[in-house]
Formats: sequence, C-alpha cells, structure tokens
Amino acid sequence: MAEPLPISFLTDYGLQDEFVAVCKGVMLQIVADARVLDVTHDIEPGNIRAGALAYLRAIQYLPVGVHLGVVDPGVGTDRRAIALRSVDESGTRYFVGPDNGVLSPALAICGGACEAVLLDPSRWGVERTSTTFHGRDVFAPAAGALAGGVSLAELGTPVSPSELVPLILPLSRLVEETIHGMIFWVDRFGNAQTNIPGEDLAVLGVEVGMELLVQMGEARQRFPFVETFGDIEKGQPLAYVDSSGQLAFAVHRGNAAEEFALQEGAAVAVASAPLRLL
Repeated sequence: MAEPLPISFLTDYGLQDEFVAVCKGVMLQIVADARVLDVTHDIEPGNIRAGALAYLRAIQYLPVGVHLGVVDPGVGTDRRAIALRSVDESGTRYFVGPDNGVLSPALAICGGACEAVLLDPSRWGVERTSTTFHGRDVFAPAAGALAGGVSLAELGTPVSPSELVPLILPLSRLVEETIHGMIFWVDRFGNAQTNIPGEDLAVLGVEVGMELLVQMGEARQRFPFVETFGDIEKGQPLAYVDSSGQLAFAVHRGNAAEEFALQEGAAVAVASAPLRLL
C-alpha cells in the first residue's frame, strides 16, 4: 500500500480541552500511520481571517498532502462543508474545512481548486452528526480518508470551485506619498505584521537605515527601518520586513503591541516624511 499523505491541522480549538486530540484520534482510526502536523490551534476563537492568514504564511513550507483547517463560527448553520483538490508544481494537495474563506488564501497560492465537493458524512457511514462539532464528525473523517487514498469524488457531491466563498483581504494603498494599511497579525512576541508588502516601501524611497514615520490612530511614532532586531539598542522600536515579506513593527527585547497598543485590524499610515492626521 502507498504511504498515507501527511495531514496538516489548524484550528481555533486551543489545547485546554480534548477537541484537538479527539479529531486526531478520528483521523488515526481511519489511517493509523498518518503523520499529523499541527500548524496551530491557538487562533482566536471564530477569527476566520486570522486562521486563513496563518495557513497562508505556513502553506509553502508544509509537505504536500491534506490540509485541514477548522475555524468555524458558523458550525451547524447552512454554511457548507467542503473538500478540494489543487495541483501545482509541488504536487496534488487536498484542503478540507468549512466553506467560509478560511482555506481560500492558502488554496489560491497553491494554484486554486481544480475539483471540489460538498462533504456528505453519510457516505462514510455517519448517520447523525453533532451540530456543534463538525471537526470531529465531518472534517477529520474526510481528512483521514483522503490521507488514506480515498478519492475526492467518494466523499461528497461535486460543486464548481467558482462557487466557493472567498476571503477578501484588504490591500494597502498609496495616497499622497503615504502608504495606508492595517495590522494583520500580532505574534506571541508582540511583533505586529502589516498588510504592507516590504517592496512597496521602495515607492517612498525607503531604504534600510532610514526612518519611517508611522501614524497609529491619533499617535505618531518614529521607527528606524532596519534588517533585524539586533540592529538597534535593546528596548528601542524598529520597523523591518518580516519572514513573510511584510512590513512589521517590533521592540527589541520588548513587546510592540503592548507599548503602542497595536491590535489586529488597527489602521496604520507609513511615510518617510511628516504625516498629516488621518
């Protein structure tokens, strides 16, 4: 028999309760020697965009296989449960989860879906599913089946990939020599990633060693633009292009989110010249 596909697994379940272990148990009952890789289970509860961005940041480093993402505030409603197949130069990947956009960005950079089905648990013998735990009763069994070699068509009813729910990610914009964007993500160190691609700073003529003027709400702050944390003194703020290629803000050996009250979704404006209040 062929070796089972690896399964990557992302949720907002946390690790305090048994939910993650239960889902893994279901998958391993279906294909006992599958490898399950935890992307994260610490997504803010119900935060679809945060889950989507985490999978987007991770997907290019994950082995080709089955990608299971469950951030599902609409569980038990008429939102659809889906599984998809994509093919690119790295190989064939499968995506499993709710049709709410949590899989969309990662799927897009893997070439998009070439096949999709609406999951039907009755096809694998489930007569009744919980209205609140589709991770256990719908998504984990589908992921396990795909990892074990079951075809996508066996898991549900075909649907056009064009009908799937997208996730619209806001783009930064340039207005009068100021880049307007937002905080996309705050990591556990308090570093704040924006939706401003690092290469867009060239439009402002910004180079390493220069200073950025950043407006966050009503506050303005100067950030030296450097390559890495150690380029400035301990306790000092910095701006840099992070490992995902986005402009980010940090405090060397400190917490930028706490010091500057940065939260996901907060607006920022970046310039290399004095800013007007927004």
